[in-house]
Amino acid sequence: MDTKLTLKLDDSIIKQAKNYAKQKDTSLSKLIESYLGKLVTPMNEEAITPLVKSLSGVIELPKKLEQKKDYKKHILNKYGK
Repeated sequence: MDTKLTLKLDDSIIKQAKNYAKQKDTSLSKLIESYLGKLVTPMNEEAITPLVKSLSGVIELPKKLEQKKDYKKHILNKYGK
């Protein structure tokens, strides 16, 4: 069920948002509804796409990962400096 909502916003923000919605071929109401929906909906297993689920666990990382040190080592090996 849709319910009317009145908001007070800065004129320039409204104009920019309307232009953005028009470029995306949607209404400002739908744009705001979508944004608010993402804010209040917790990320859960169902929000993860099947592709992402299938990629989960493909790479096994070392238990002690030192990202900066390992990346530096990789770059030195790759470029030989």
